[in-house]
Amino acid sequence: MSQAVNDFVTVIPAGGVGSRLWPLSQPHRPKFLLDLLGTGATLIQDTVARVLPLSERVVIVTGERHAPGVAAQVPDVPAENLVTEPSPRDSMAAIALAAALIEERWGARVMGSFAADHIIPDAEAFRATVAQAAAAAELGKVVTIGITPTEPSTAFGYIEMGEPLAGEARHVVAFTEKPDAETAAAMLERGGFAWNAGMFVVRTDVLLGHLDRLQPTLAAGVREIAAAWDGDDRAEVLGRVWPTLTKIAIDHAIAEPVAAEGGVAVVPASFEWHDVGDFDSLAELSGAGEGAIAIGREAAVGLVGATGAVVVGGTKPVVVVGVDDAVVVESEEAILVTTRAAAQQVKGAAAALAQG
Repeated sequence: MSQAVNDFVTVIPAGGVGSRLWPLSQPHRPKFLLDLLGTGATLIQDTVARVLPLSERVVIVTGERHAPGVAAQVPDVPAENLVTEPSPRDSMAAIALAAALIEERWGARVMGSFAADHIIPDAEAFRATVAQAAAAAELGKVVTIGITPTEPSTAFGYIEMGEPLAGEARHVVAFTEKPDAETAAAMLERGGFAWNAGMFVVRTDVLLGHLDRLQPTLAAGVREIAAAWDGDDRAEVLGRVWPTLTKIAIDHAIAEPVAAEGGVAVVPASFEWHDVGDFDSLAELSGAGEGAIAIGREAAVGLVGATGAVVVGGTKPVVVVGVDDAVVVESEEAILVTTRAAAQQVKGAAAALAQG
């Protein structure tokens, strides 16, 4: 059965480095271009394969530095649909530019924005949920997809769900930034909350209309850039206007204020979802248990008085002695030794090395 959604355009923002996955992930080799699980496909390749059945039109927004790598990895996406940013301006500018470009080329459409670096094993369930979100978006709502929490995580923002809207969609009461452990536990006990995975489905005219009210400079800027994108003066307009765009996330620019006005809906999803934010989550995805997990390497891994090691990359044998849940990572640039419990601290590793 076809899972295509009528007049739907998929937008894939492919930005960010993934600093908690250093040294695998680097400024020149971001997380979405990596095959983290050793499946033979990178995260962005998985993402494109997952969304292609929804629509033939896929637009990828990425940095100029990463555009050649993206183009090489996803040849099914036409070159003209690869939109490059001169510099990072956060998620709102990227998504808004895609929305404005969609309207310039094809008129107002329902668009879905899905990050390039998430893992969703059940692609069919994902597409069915997106179809529900697209139906709610046709009602004029900004729609997000909420992930059913499996634990009181402090790594994600939360969505408070309200009354039913249509189908599976429900009104959004409010968004909550990443809570502390006590608050997260209280939310789960109370019920009616979902993780915010940063997935949005909305009509382009609705999104840009909200931006006209809430972020007028940004809205005018992306419209000017989009109008010039397929013409001879793209470079001049992009170079002049892009640096002036407000640097803000879509959550702060649109989701939170529009939710306060009653204009946001959520479709709760039960499919498995991972953002692979650090080596602890990578170890969990890889099935790390009492033994050792080896990713992207053929050399032997041994344990002495230790359990649950994860060893990534490298060509020499590795033995972990007396350290439970160890993480050993080798890339061309560096070697990282940490534990799963300290995985969130890896974000500062590159800076620590630079300080010497």
